[in-house]
Amino acid sequence: MTEATYYRWKNQYGRLKAEDAKRLKELEKQNDRLKRLLADAELEKAALKELAEGNF
Repeated sequence: MTEATYYRWKNQYGRLKAEDAKRLKELEKQNDRLKRLLADAELEKAALKELAEGNF
């Protein structure tokens, strides 16, 4: 681990307890998953809209 990585990690997680850091990671992972699901839904919605307009 580089020194920069250590200080970045310490700055981000240094004040958190271990269980809080775990929970933060879980929430970040869940947030990423939800963002992908939303992006997929928006893409599908746009495709269906084009199909409905006859622009296929």
